[in-house]
Amino acid sequence: MNELKSGEVVELTVLEEQGSRWILTNGVDEIPVNSSEINEPLTVGDRIKVFLYADRRGDVQATTVIPHILQGEYGWARVIKVSKKEGAFVDIGTTREVLVKDEDLPIIDVWPEVGDYLFMTLRTDRNGDLFGRLATEEKVNELYEGASEELYNKNIKARPYRLLPVGSFLLGVEAPYRIFVHNSEMESEPRLGQEVEVRIIAVKEDGTLNGSMLPRNYERLGQDAEKILQYLKSVDGKMPFGDKSTPEEILEMFDMSKGAFKRALGTLMKTGRIKQQDGWTELI
Repeated sequence: MNELKSGEVVELTVLEEQGSRWILTNGVDEIPVNSSEINEPLTVGDRIKVFLYADRRGDVQATTVIPHILQGEYGWARVIKVSKKEGAFVDIGTTREVLVKDEDLPIIDVWPEVGDYLFMTLRTDRNGDLFGRLATEEKVNELYEGASEELYNKNIKARPYRLLPVGSFLLGVEAPYRIFVHNSEMESEPRLGQEVEVRIIAVKEDGTLNGSMLPRNYERLGQDAEKILQYLKSVDGKMPFGDKSTPEEILEMFDMSKGAFKRALGTLMKTGRIKQQDGWTELI
């Protein structure tokens, strides 16, 4: 019979109850599971499925909370803590947090933050400790879903899984499309695992995608429009300035000519960001 090892999901028999824990067995080895790790009432003789992990002493323990990422299987794991000395701790859907070591992460400037998601699998070391292993390019090439021409010029949500000097490789969130965004198509480099919106600018023969993180031409506001937009946000979305304001008022408040001010208002109205009413300009 195979040895019971950390990182495995196995089906065991309930042998007996010992105080605040139960003892499980495969007929040879005995594994404890704390009552806090059990979701349903147990009876001696029950067969239950459990996930095995090593405690701090290296002893194998069990939990009935099965992770959604296992050894050899890949998925998104949410970052729950980041340590500059250790790496990123992630939630794999069980009661044990898992570390993605600092040596497996990119330069610290683009490390993931809490709330980001890493595309990874599970591994164990010689002691049975659990770790996260990021997906390699070879593995993504096996797993990605081919895209159709219908995605051209569409916006999709994606997360970077590989960051290079020339650009970022991402996977779609809702479907695992493989997307490359050249650094000329982004205002700044995203973090590993950061959720971003990508516009698809090319669908390749192999089903992979090229994307852009820059706004479309008509979505680009310009400095004047952006200045007005930021001012509106700072005053709860409403200001007593509009087309009828005097050039002196506009120059004093926004440091721009009335012509530039009106063009900027026009841009904001065309893109559905503001409306004007009764001498007031308001955010929509």
